Amino acid sequence: MSGEWLQRVRDELAQTWAITVKDMKVYYLRPGMIMFGVLMPFFLFFSFSVRREIAAAQGVARLLALTIFFTAAAAGPFIIPLERRLGTYDRLLAAPISLPTLLLGKTAVGALFALAVSFIALIIGVTVFGVTIAAPWLLIAGLILGAYSFAALGLIFGSIPTRNPGDVQMPSTLLRWGLLFISGVFIPLEEMAPMARAVAYLSPLTYAQDLMNHAVLGAGLLSPRLDIVILFLSGILFLMPSIWLHRRSRVLGY
Repeated sequence: MSGEWLQRVRDELAQTWAITVKDMKVYYLRPGMIMFGVLMPFFLFFSFSVRREIAAAQGVARLLALTIFFTAAAAGPFIIPLERRLGTYDRLLAAPISLPTLLLGKTAVGALFALAVSFIALIIGVTVFGVTIAAPWLLIAGLILGAYSFAALGLIFGSIPTRNPGDVQMPSTLLRWGLLFISGVFIPLEEMAPMARAVAYLSPLTYAQDLMNHAVLGAGLLSPRLDIVILFLSGILFLMPSIWLHRRSRVLGY
């Protein structure tokens, strides 16, 4: 019985990886992914950081949180509606794979894309600006959990029943901007009024930024264990509406 269960897990992981590799080859260099996943976080960072007196380490911590957030969440709203319009998504649904396996594969596409872009930002920060990492294991945990959680967030919008990526890009972008501006990325939590800080705790980006502060600066306002738990649980929570929306899409014929 345990052997059959292990073989089933191996098969599911192999199917997940096959979906991920296929999407990486097809979509990583598409203009929509480059625009919303690569250029936007860097534009936002420089727009709010240039001519402000912030230390290099603080800037790297902010840039890492921004790239993880925007890049990971950019894949889902772009890939799935486009595949529905092209008809390739129907082939995946007809294949003998479970819906959670399919969604995990799509989540991994955004997460790996975010890890690659944030790694470039990290290399620039370390080699060009001489930033040192205070807690490497917190950095690894923050990047992986943040990428997974925010990719699952983007998958919610990709699961909306539609074949047009433009129908989900606008609400997806509006939500991400809202979560960005209430978080502690541009205004540190320590400098917020109590009411604003309470609102900031509603954004998962707040916990990713606090974890990056612990990892790069060596200090944050919240406990790093709390940041890790929140990011892990939010990633699971974000998958729930995606499963419901996919089942709803099948009923509606998408």
